[in-house]
Amino acid sequence: AGYQKEQVLEYAAQAESYSNHPIAKSILAAYGKSIDQKQFSGFEEISGHGISVMVQGKKVLAGNSKLMESEKIAYSACDAAGTKVYVAADGSYVGCILIADEVKPDSNRAIAELKKIGVEKTVMLTGDDERIGKSVADELGLDAYYAQLLPDQKVEKLDKQKRQGSKLAFVGDGINDAPVLARADVGIAMGGLGSDAAIEAADVVLMTDEPSKLVEAIDVAKATKRIVMQNIVIALGIKSVFLVLGALGMAGMWEAVFGDVGVTIIAVLNAMRILKK
Repeated sequence: AGYQKEQVLEYAAQAESYSNHPIAKSILAAYGKSIDQKQFSGFEEISGHGISVMVQGKKVLAGNSKLMESEKIAYSACDAAGTKVYVAADGSYVGCILIADEVKPDSNRAIAELKKIGVEKTVMLTGDDERIGKSVADELGLDAYYAQLLPDQKVEKLDKQKRQGSKLAFVGDGINDAPVLARADVGIAMGGLGSDAAIEAADVVLMTDEPSKLVEAIDVAKATKRIVMQNIVIALGIKSVFLVLGALGMAGMWEAVFGDVGVTIIAVLNAMRILKK
């Protein structure tokens, strides 16, 4: 719209400078210059739409097509496949930044291993457009996908996926994922790229941002549960035996000590096996 590429990128970087969303980080990396946030005011992150900020008295917008439409800004729609960030300043369209998604290197392995350990269905909920959703779902071998979703629509889709007698886990990283993370039986956030809201809402945080760690986390959880159940059975079993012996007058002081301290030591030693995981 008559602007230079560098100007479009500068406006987008100014708007995204407060955000820790992966898209924001990629725009700031592409801009590659320091930004003086003292010049900014009125920062607002509009859920499911984008960002609004005042830069030296000028209102700068960066977000999806819904943001442009809600602000009644005439813009040129981009038809290319990818995530689009439309940029506007003072009510005028500035330009569009096209961002290509990259699937994490271990995502395919993570999905395959999740199915191996008993995960029945893998579904992707995304705010990206239909073409991106389909290409990623096909590449990863997902069972289903839903694209162009707002945060409240993600919650609706999640509720529809819940089934009686099964548990549902959701993995996310952005502020838009926070309501879904809180709603799922188990919310899992990416610790490195994840927003504070997502991490706060989650039950589990994967600090390395590797999807394959999810499989490892489930494996550790199952092993921990097994050991806990073993300790409960061992403790109650031994104590029950000594209670019966005590009632029959067949248990002395040493039996009582073993029933207390001995059981504790056995439980601790058994629990230490989790260190192998």
